[in-house]
Amino acid sequence: MDADEDTYFSDGSYDETVYSENGDAADYTFDEYNDRDVDANPQERNYTVLSEEDIKRRVDDLTSEISTLLSVSRVAACLLLYRYNWSPTNVHEAWFSDEEGVREAVGLLERPPRAGSDQGTMFCSICLESYPPDEVESTAYCVHTYCVTCWQAYISTSIADGLGCLSLKCPDPSCNAAVGQDVVDLLALEEDKRKYHRFIVRSYVENSKKAKWCPAPGCEFAVQYDASGEGGYDVTCLCSHSFCWNCTEESHRPLDCDTVVKWMLKNKDEGSNTEWLLANTKPCPSCKRPIEKIDGCMHMACKPPCHFEFCWLCLGPSHGHTMTCNRYDEKDHTEEETRRGMAKSILERYTHYYERWAANLNSRRKAIADLHLMETEQLKILSKNVNLPETQLKFVIDAWLQIIECRRVLTWTYAYGYYLPEGELAKKQFFEYLQGEAEVSLERLHQCMEKGQKKYLNFNQAYPDCGIFEFREELLRLTSVTRIYFENLVTALENGLSDVDETRWMCDHCTHLNIKSAAT
Repeated sequence: MDADEDTYFSDGSYDETVYSENGDAADYTFDEYNDRDVDANPQERNYTVLSEEDIKRRVDDLTSEISTLLSVSRVAACLLLYRYNWSPTNVHEAWFSDEEGVREAVGLLERPPRAGSDQGTMFCSICLESYPPDEVESTAYCVHTYCVTCWQAYISTSIADGLGCLSLKCPDPSCNAAVGQDVVDLLALEEDKRKYHRFIVRSYVENSKKAKWCPAPGCEFAVQYDASGEGGYDVTCLCSHSFCWNCTEESHRPLDCDTVVKWMLKNKDEGSNTEWLLANTKPCPSCKRPIEKIDGCMHMACKPPCHFEFCWLCLGPSHGHTMTCNRYDEKDHTEEETRRGMAKSILERYTHYYERWAANLNSRRKAIADLHLMETEQLKILSKNVNLPETQLKFVIDAWLQIIECRRVLTWTYAYGYYLPEGELAKKQFFEYLQGEAEVSLERLHQCMEKGQKKYLNFNQAYPDCGIFEFREELLRLTSVTRIYFENLVTALENGLSDVDETRWMCDHCTHLNIKSAAT
């Protein structure tokens, strides 16, 4: 069977139209498909992953640029960049529009000549002691002198407070002179110096509108985003963690950030508990507290201090109850019961989407663990069992990467489906059709991967007709087909299902679109 011609649908039929216009299914790859392929085609990416050394180089380059352009020291240039969020453009505009105002705001003051005392000593304004001139220091922008010990204590205290130490001012309350990196490097303790330079690196990321830290636990890389580039917000760090640069949640393409926030809040919202209470409990007729039935009989007794006993079915008092509540009386359907029924329906709908969202999320995590195990341990065993070099087994890794990416997309399509307006029936049917076909294809790929992996890892020894080449062809075909299905799904959802014609409706038993008549 030709893998370039046959595409499987859930009913076992084939279709060629899901492939690209040139018929080559292998041309498509998700931008975020291969979590490891962060260095491939860098010219097509709209982001850059930065290590600490990369950030230091950028800080150094920007400092040199501003220092040269404005004819100021590198210390002053660094203070200016921090003040204006590491944006050379903002520094230029502010400096050339009001240089004196910028100098005053940043603390780049003109220092008057320092005057010594008659005894040839200098006075420390903090400890109120006199010292030889070579044992006191002042900033480059004022003449207030302090001893080394007091400077160290002052700097250490400010560094302990966090990033604010980068805009430190003279200890004199009346002085606005900046305390720059030169003073820190000259006087601070070694540990404080390291922290200070680390804060400079942090400030480049945390004060910038174009860079963010990777949110993966323990990761020290940052990602700088180029808003002028093409593509979405999905980025992949060098630690292999993929996330949305805009909201820093895990990559959620094709869902937008606002919908992701709503969905995650709903999963934690106490409102869901309220719906559960309405759907699964009844209020005590006496004290109105919600009660859940846990015993077999219909006789209920409220907890102290109420102690009211009643029938679970009709909520009538148990005393004198004649079990006539088996008779249907339309008048007995109160507004509260109707509300309870609606809450149960809402809860069932939410549960439908949540269970499938969570199941695919867990399946993706399991696939990530399986991929890690394959890369670190099983690939060598597989290579030995099928008598092929590891370089020729890359199709196994590619299949796992495709499964992981498709599980991610499928996970978020269930949140998309939950928020799809119920009144837009045509869009709902089209969405469920695309989602269903993609999910069936993914299940085929996942099952093929797991069965084949189990089979070839359990070989005692290689033999000529082990079927590895047939397995490779089948896995490559399913990987390619699944990729195409998910391309179509993602494209459709990102376009808001705009291809749906609201004047047509889809048959529940096939994929035929029927024109709406005046009667419908």
